[in-house]
Amino acid sequence: MNTLREIRSHTVVLPVENVDTDQIIPARFLITTSRDGLGDGLFADWRYDAEGRPRPDFVLNRDSARGARVLVAGRNFGCGSSREHAVWALQGGGFQAVVSTEFADIFRGNALKNGLVPVVVDDSTHARLVESPGTEVTIDIDARAIAFGSRRTAFPLEPFARYCLLNGLDELAFLLEREQDIAAFEEASGPATWKL
Repeated sequence: MNTLREIRSHTVVLPVENVDTDQIIPARFLITTSRDGLGDGLFADWRYDAEGRPRPDFVLNRDSARGARVLVAGRNFGCGSSREHAVWALQGGGFQAVVSTEFADIFRGNALKNGLVPVVVDDSTHARLVESPGTEVTIDIDARAIAFGSRRTAFPLEPFARYCLLNGLDELAFLLEREQDIAAFEEASGPATWKL
């Protein structure tokens, strides 16, 4: 994972509620354990017609979406089946954060473990962002806040997730970083005795 302290970007707005992981990345793209190329499948059934041509009316196909790293989504984003591929597809599409009023729990966990920031905001803040696609926002991971215009709104972020994002660590890298401490604890504790 890369170190992530601040995200500055214009937004892309997709205010559809209950977007499930199969809409984010259709099942036919789940034939790989690699992240490579998954951005091409992001919202594939909405982005492309039956012949594979981009639908000009879909928000990600518009020129205004180019370079955006923040997606403003509807309530209950990422529901449905558990698939890390959904997070990988969003990252492959260039996104570093998704803003919503609510995320599905498993999607939120997968996002944080892979360095995609799920920003939960109140209804009023969300409504302002939805009404103004392309808004320039700043997401401050350290301060746990999103700012745009004169508005600054805090969002929840657990201390462990925040630490990992700020230091570019996933859970395994966090444990490996503490390998000497773990070894010292094991040494001080003596041999393990297992009882069944």
